[in-house]
Amino acid sequence: MLWWFLRALGVLMVLTAIALAMSRAPDRTVDSLVARWAPPPSDFIDVQGQIVHVRDVGPRSDPLPVLLLHGTSASLHTWEGWVAALKRERRVISFDLPGFGLTGPFAGRYAGQAYRGDNYARFVLDLADKLQLGRFVIAGNSLGGDAAWRVAVLAPERVHQLVLVDAAGPAFVPPELPLGWRLARVPVVNRLFESVLPRSVVAEGVTLCYGDPQRVTPELIDRYFELALREGNRRALMEGLRDWHPGDGAERIASVRAPTLVIWGRRDRLIPLAVGEQFARSIAGSRLVIFDDLGHVPQEEDAARTVKPVRAFLGLAP
Repeated sequence: MLWWFLRALGVLMVLTAIALAMSRAPDRTVDSLVARWAPPPSDFIDVQGQIVHVRDVGPRSDPLPVLLLHGTSASLHTWEGWVAALKRERRVISFDLPGFGLTGPFAGRYAGQAYRGDNYARFVLDLADKLQLGRFVIAGNSLGGDAAWRVAVLAPERVHQLVLVDAAGPAFVPPELPLGWRLARVPVVNRLFESVLPRSVVAEGVTLCYGDPQRVTPELIDRYFELALREGNRRALMEGLRDWHPGDGAERIASVRAPTLVIWGRRDRLIPLAVGEQFARSIAGSRLVIFDDLGHVPQEEDAARTVKPVRAFLGLAP
């Protein structure tokens, strides 16, 4: 019996070693990713020593540019549909937050800082200063939404309007978490992810974010997978998830005075609709729009439909 157990254990170890070898995914340099993921109008700017991947399109005469902030493990690409729908009439600025996409981990003035809401909010304000923006509209999804409402609290005189899309803020218990996020919070195991990342783990996480899994394409998974490999991003994700405390500072949400539109996917399995309803109750005069068939990233899953209430909110023609 012992012989059979040891043999089975040996086979399991060999199969595990083979699986890890096949899943080996070392960090990739920014230069190796730029050609595919940063074609024009992408640009890179220096914000307090942090090199930031940014797209700045639309009329420069727009007095109220629209800033778009993506969520955890995403990138500026999540907003491409909204950008296309707004750029003829409004100046639209999307960018990769530190720790994600082609921007990479906190550097320069921000080196060593925690990947938390207020730090991201201060970074967004520094980026707005770099682009010489006075007042602006700010929209954010998930982690980006958390940073967006914090910007509205820290600098109310600069935020003309606020759009929250399945945003983090009030305390909640996630109904589900992607396997990659769960493993990234496990000591020792998480260090393995700096050199190993099965594409299937990324695919599971992306699918979890969609209300309709049929909308998830191989090309979409490629984007999330390759940008996760940007040097330093996986370590930054581990640090951010380690410091993640849902509800931190949420008592300040009620102090938001900017006109606010809250958009939510009813099928969100990461941040439940109850959180969106709490945002709507907490922010005076806000409006909640629910999309019954969409998930955690409604702006990406169905850009054409979800941008319509945004256009109306901005005073643009349908």
